[in-house]
Amino acid sequence: MEINQLYDIYLKHSSVQTDTRKIKSGDIFFALKGPNFNGNEFVQKAFELGAAYCVVDEKTGSDDVRIIKVDDVLSTLQALAKKHREQFSIPFIAITGSNGKTTTKELIHAVLSTTYKTYTTEGNLNNHIGVPLTILKIKSDAEMAVIEMGANHQKEIGSYCAYALPTHGLITNCGKAHLEGFGGVEGVKKGKGELFDYLKSVNGTLFIYNDYDYLQNISAGSNSIIRYGNKNDQSDIVGHIINDQHLLEVNITKGANIENIKTQLVGGYNLPNVLAAVCIGKTFNVADDKIKSALENYYPSNSRSQLLKKDGNTIILDAYNANPSSMKEAIVNFAKMEGEHKILFLGGMMELGVESEDEHKNLIELIQKYDWKNVVLVGKQFQDIHQNYLYFPEVLTAREWFKTSAVSNAQILIKGSRSMQMEKILD
Repeated sequence: MEINQLYDIYLKHSSVQTDTRKIKSGDIFFALKGPNFNGNEFVQKAFELGAAYCVVDEKTGSDDVRIIKVDDVLSTLQALAKKHREQFSIPFIAITGSNGKTTTKELIHAVLSTTYKTYTTEGNLNNHIGVPLTILKIKSDAEMAVIEMGANHQKEIGSYCAYALPTHGLITNCGKAHLEGFGGVEGVKKGKGELFDYLKSVNGTLFIYNDYDYLQNISAGSNSIIRYGNKNDQSDIVGHIINDQHLLEVNITKGANIENIKTQLVGGYNLPNVLAAVCIGKTFNVADDKIKSALENYYPSNSRSQLLKKDGNTIILDAYNANPSSMKEAIVNFAKMEGEHKILFLGGMMELGVESEDEHKNLIELIQKYDWKNVVLVGKQFQDIHQNYLYFPEVLTAREWFKTSAVSNAQILIKGSRSMQMEKILD
């Protein structure tokens, strides 16, 4: 079936699913497959649940006219997303980076939504499946779109751009994340820089955090750059931290008349994320008071920079993800916060390849610079590293220690890679 024909069907059945557990009546089911699953085997189940059509790339043993056979389901899903994207002439803002991209995306969405009908990536659906699904959820009333792009190897971001067709883009930072796939920090910069490479090729607009020299280098050659930062230099938007002892408070000193933004975010490392949202809001003429209100009323969720109170303890739950860069920022920020009974729960960092052992050793050296009431290390990544802290091979045994210790009146940081599920310590 030609993509134009499939798009005509999509216009009549515009809810797309790749998981039969989420199918509703009238949906189109795309039978994706991977190493451990094959959606082609669930076509009959999809129809039973109400699917209007099923897109497959294998024989199903059925001659149901509602089955659409294609060469490859994934590439067809992406081609359909591109066809849908081409129907819009609105700004499409793409966001990538090693750390903070989901928080930045949510802040930007909150700001733009005060003034425009804005669609954005749900949760962290930011990969080769999530990006096309995000695009296909955008309705005809859209005035803005904010698309998050995650990647763990080179040429991935470039492939997303081929069908997301962004008009604007932002790289939060390039840190020590997914080093195994990218082949080192320089590989990270090259991979994330694919977004700016695409935007340069179509005369798009780049937003850059001007304090990072490497972003200035990556953006070189663009005809349209809008800058934000913490220094009163050439940046269009400049802001400073007023207070980050608990929740972050920010003043904008250049480019907007916004004082004392009292966010619900923990940590000074969120300053660039806040400034990015201010910068994009101002670029699209969102009123200053609406920007301030949106930023103050955004509450983080899903274990991202959350400040919690439980059993007399003050807890920073930042366990959605972790890499050497974000770990360092979180620990240094926590160390300078007020409190005399600080406890670290740190989970292992994933996808570091041959650098994993050295990076975990570096982490131990970092925490040794500060005084803590307790440090609890979780995961096999710490198993063979000489250290004098509490160690547990997995999170459930760490949770039992926490329960039996009856910790109270403490300040606690919980951080680790997603697969460690460090939030279970609080269950």
